[in-house]
Amino acid sequence: MLQINKYAAIDIGSNAIRLLIATVFEKEGAAPLFKKTSLVRVPIRLGADVFLEEKISEKNYLRMVEAMTAFGLLMKNHNVVEYRACATSAMREAKNGEAIAGNILEKTGINIQIIDGTDEAAIIASTDLKDLIEENKVFLYVDVGGGSTEFTVYANGKSVTSRSFKLGTVRILNDMVRESMWDEVRDWIKENTQQYEKINVIGSGGNINSIFKYSGKKLGKPLSYFFMANYYEKIKEMTYHERIFDMQMNPDRADVIIPATRIYLSAMKWCKAKNIFVPKIGLADGIVKSLYNERKAKELEVDL
Repeated sequence: MLQINKYAAIDIGSNAIRLLIATVFEKEGAAPLFKKTSLVRVPIRLGADVFLEEKISEKNYLRMVEAMTAFGLLMKNHNVVEYRACATSAMREAKNGEAIAGNILEKTGINIQIIDGTDEAAIIASTDLKDLIEENKVFLYVDVGGGSTEFTVYANGKSVTSRSFKLGTVRILNDMVRESMWDEVRDWIKENTQQYEKINVIGSGGNINSIFKYSGKKLGKPLSYFFMANYYEKIKEMTYHERIFDMQMNPDRADVIIPATRIYLSAMKWCKAKNIFVPKIGLADGIVKSLYNERKAKELEVDL
């Protein structure tokens, strides 16, 4: 007997808002199978508002209302059993973030939870990331967003230390990251990785997924430092429009791709990693896994 349920995750980031609908197939005696059924991405760049004006503009608030209304209808049409909407850096720092979340709940019925960097890292850790982290290897996990970047060091199969920095692609584009922030990130990475002989980087976020797709590599194969350095030089030499047309990037990807690549490349350099693995996971995947685990835990409580 096969049990089939759909779960949804809404990821409200600084660069874009995403809806992921995933189908979970359950068969007795086997591990559950998670399949991405639908992914909708809306380029509402909240970070451009918040990092400059410290609040979400009326224009982007109305766009959010429209997006959440559409997401609600899509979830209803898909017969989603559970959903969670999480907002990160931009809404967290917006002076009107809580008020916006309240208004959206009233108008659309979508309840937005504003989470911090620690919560974000914990949600992502509940994904298939744990399957990639082998006990006899050391990894620096780097999750690049529009407003912040989360770094976690994994050794012996466990998280050793984690830190969130306000080093995000939208911030960099708006010239809001001082050189001292780069120095702070460099010092933290070096301090927390220098004791390990060999370390690899795991990258997550839309930008590294885009780079990986361009590379043509098979899933599971890493990108080398040499490839990343060459890619960085290539995109820096191209104009914004060339990156859109020649490399077929979305307009809201073609500008943030440069600062994002710099962050990944810098992290690799500072921890002396030769490779970066790209498992194509993110906050939305973690939300779906968390929802499924919570639902199963409740079912066990009822059975007891």
